[in-house]
Amino acid sequence: MKFLEKAVEKAKVPFEKGGKLEKYYVLFESIESLLFVSKDTTLNKGAQIRDAVDMKRFMVTVIYAFLPALVFGTYNVGYQYYQAIGLEPSGSWDIWWVGIQRVVPQILVAYVAGLLIAEFAFSYVRQHPINEGFLISGLLIPMVLPPTLPLWEVALASIFAVVIAKEAFGGTGMNILNVALVARAFLYFSYPGDMSGDQVWVYLGDHVAIDGFSGATPLAIVGATVESGQNAVAALAAHGDTYSLSNMFYGLMPGSIGETSVLWILVGAVILIATGVGSWRIILSGFAGAYGLAFIFQLIGVNPYFAMDPMYHIVMGGLAFGIVFMATDPVTASQTNTGKWIYGAMIGILTIVIRVLNPAYPEGIMLAILFMNVFAPLIDYYVVGANKKRRLKRATV
Repeated sequence: MKFLEKAVEKAKVPFEKGGKLEKYYVLFESIESLLFVSKDTTLNKGAQIRDAVDMKRFMVTVIYAFLPALVFGTYNVGYQYYQAIGLEPSGSWDIWWVGIQRVVPQILVAYVAGLLIAEFAFSYVRQHPINEGFLISGLLIPMVLPPTLPLWEVALASIFAVVIAKEAFGGTGMNILNVALVARAFLYFSYPGDMSGDQVWVYLGDHVAIDGFSGATPLAIVGATVESGQNAVAALAAHGDTYSLSNMFYGLMPGSIGETSVLWILVGAVILIATGVGSWRIILSGFAGAYGLAFIFQLIGVNPYFAMDPMYHIVMGGLAFGIVFMATDPVTASQTNTGKWIYGAMIGILTIVIRVLNPAYPEGIMLAILFMNVFAPLIDYYVVGANKKRRLKRATV
C-alpha cells in the first residue's frame, strides 16, 4: 500500500498548479480520493470532536452489510437457471459460474457508466472532486434489477440516475431521491417488458424453459388472484415448495438479484444497526407498518390479496431489501428520531396499500420509498416545529 501511495504522489506532480496537466487536476484528485482516505484533518488546537468514521469507512460498512445478499443472489441466479432448463448441474461451481456470468457484468457496467462516465464528466465540468457515494449506488443498482436485463439498459439507467437524481441536485449528499431506486423506476416505466414477466427473472441462455416451469415472481402470482378469485396462498402453493413461506424467507425463488433472501437481508440489517450506520427506528417501524396494515387488510378480507397472511407480504418482493438498504439511506431519509419512526412506518404502510389496492404495480416498496423521500424534509420540519413549541411552552410555565 505504501508503494502505491508513493506512486500516486509521484504521478500527481504534473497535475498540480503550474504543471502541464493542471486543468485535469480535479479528475486526478477524484481517482485519489477513491483510493485513499483524505489527509485533511481538523486543527490540533481548540476543542474538536473526533471520530474514526469518515465517508469512505461509512460506505464500506454499507457494502459489507449487503454483500451477504449479493453473494446469495449470485448463487440464486444460477440456481434458477438450472431450474428453468431442467438439467442437473455437475456441481455447485456450475451454479455459481452462471450467476457470476450474469451478475458481475451488470455491476461492472453500472460502475463504468455511472462512475467513470457520468460522475467523472460532472467532476471535470464542475471542477469538483468525486465523492464516494456511487461506491454504494454502483452495487445497489444491479441488486434491484432482474439478472437478465440487457447491459445497455443497466448503463442507461445508471447514467440517468447519476445525472437526474444526484448531480442535478448538487451531487453526493444533496439528492432528495434514492439514486438506485430512481434507476429502477426509470427502467420500470421505460422498459416494462424487460423488468417484469414470467421469464424475465431467470437466465435461459440458448435453452427453453421446461414445461411447467414458471419464472413469475410471487407478487405477480398473488396479483393475478385478484381477478381470478383464487386463494392467494393456494395459488402460491400450486407452484410447489418454490413459493412456500420458508423458501421465500431463504430466497431460492425468482426475483431481482439482491432482494430474494430475507434471511441474508436481515443479516445485513444487523450489521447496519450494530455499527450505527443504519437506523433501527426506520427498519423496525418499516416492518411494523407493513405487517400492521397487512394484518388489518386480512381481517377485512374483501379479496384474495386482502385475505393473505401478513407474513407473506414481508417475505415477498423487495420489501425487506427496500426497508433495510434503501429506506435507511441517511441522505434521503428523515433525520429526527421521531421523524424516522413516521418515515419508516409510512413506507411500510404505503407499500401494502400500493400492492393490495393497485396490483398493476406489485412492487410497491419502490414507489413508497421514492414518495416518502420527497416528504422526509417535511416530516422533519413539523417534528422540529413541534419540539420547539413544546420547549417554549415549558420555558414559559
